[in-house]
Amino acid sequence: MQRKAVAVQGDRVSEWGWFLAWLAVGGCLALGLAALLSVGVALIALAAVAAVLLLRKGHRNALVGAVAGLALPLFYLAYLNRGGPGDVCHATAGGSTCTEEYAPVPFLIAGFLLFAAGFVIFLVLDRRRRGTDQPRK
Repeated sequence: MQRKAVAVQGDRVSEWGWFLAWLAVGGCLALGLAALLSVGVALIALAAVAAVLLLRKGHRNALVGAVAGLALPLFYLAYLNRGGPGDVCHATAGGSTCTEEYAPVPFLIAGFLLFAAGFVIFLVLDRRRRGTDQPRK
C-alpha cells in the first residue's frame, strides 16, 4: 500500500511538470504571435516542435497548460504599461523622456482569465482522471 501511495504522488508531480511544460509552449506561441514581424516565426516554430514532442510523450490532460501559457505575454504587457494610461515621463541625465502607455487593466484581466481557465480545466480533468483510477468499494 505504501508503494502505491508513493507512485500516485510521483505521478501527480509528473503531471504538474507536463502542465508547466505546456505552459511554456503556450507562452512561446503567444509571444511568437505578438512578435510576428521580428522573431515571431522562430518562436512559433519552436513552440510547434515542443508541442509535437510533448504530444508524443506527455499526459494529454496537461495540454490545457498551453491555454494558461497564453496569459504570460499578457501579464508582461500589463507590467510594461503599469504607469498608463496616457503619457508617462521619466527623468534622464539629458532631460526627460515620455512614452504613451495603454491601460494595464485589460491586459491583466485577459491574462488572468486565460490563466485561470487553463488551471481550473487542468484541475477538473485531473480530479476526473483520479476518480476513475481508484477502485470502487
